[in-house]
Amino acid sequence: MMILRSSLPSPFGRKVKIAASLLGLRDQIEIVLADTNDPADSIRLQNPLGKIPALILEDGRIFFDSRVILEYLDHRAGGNRLVPADPDARFAVLTQAALADGITDAAILLVYENRFREPQKHEPTWIAYQAEKVARALAGFDAAPPQGSRDISHIGLACALGYLDLRFDGKWRADHPKLAAWLEAFAAEVPAFEATRFVQP
Repeated sequence: MMILRSSLPSPFGRKVKIAASLLGLRDQIEIVLADTNDPADSIRLQNPLGKIPALILEDGRIFFDSRVILEYLDHRAGGNRLVPADPDARFAVLTQAALADGITDAAILLVYENRFREPQKHEPTWIAYQAEKVARALAGFDAAPPQGSRDISHIGLACALGYLDLRFDGKWRADHPKLAAWLEAFAAEVPAFEATRFVQP
């Protein structure tokens, strides 16, 4: 069995779980929760950055981050499933996947600003800078949502939007109806999306 170190709310860990399900590999992966705030957690040995997700293979090799893990899982499943083999299609999909991950990266930084700084120490310029990244990327995807067969860009975008729903009460939906409809279609077609949804306790 492979071992996935992640946490329940992690949007990047969610990407891996959804990809594994789409590729028929989910039953080959054991999920072991990680606490990135705990200095004693072995995640800091498995990934020196102390970040999740990390995938531990049967032979002890460890892959991170989620982009690398998704590439590996696609390769393990025979290739050309979630990551196109054709160079033109491949780099187009990788670029869209990077944009989707950028939404999640910026959203996480906004969450951390609130989580780790006292309100009086919040930096409005920094907050606006990250929020503008999210807004521009959402506008781009709303104008042209990913089409065709489900690939890593679809998975990344769905998880980014899911994270915005989780941490920002889905406020993005009002201004991006096409994108909201796209996410509903993705969720209907990919049961693993709902199956991996984290509900606030």
